[in-house]
Amino acid sequence: MKKDIHPKLYEAEVVCMCDNKWTTLSTKEKLTVEICSNCHPAWTGEQRIVDTEGRVDRMKRRYNL
Repeated sequence: MKKDIHPKLYEAEVVCMCDNKWTTLSTKEKLTVEICSNCHPAWTGEQRIVDTEGRVDRMKRRYNL
C-alpha cells in the first residue's frame, strides 16, 4: 500500500440550524447542516415548508397569497 494517500480523519462536530449538535468522523473539522433528524418534518410529524432559496415567498408574492 502507498503511504500518506489517505486524508486526515477528524472527530467532527455537526451543528444543525436548530442548535442540535453531535459528533461524527469526517475529513472536515466542523460541519453545518440545515435539517437534522431532530427537526426534519418526516421525523417530527410537523408539516413545515423548508425553503432555502425563497421559492415559497416568491410564489406567495406573485399570486398574492
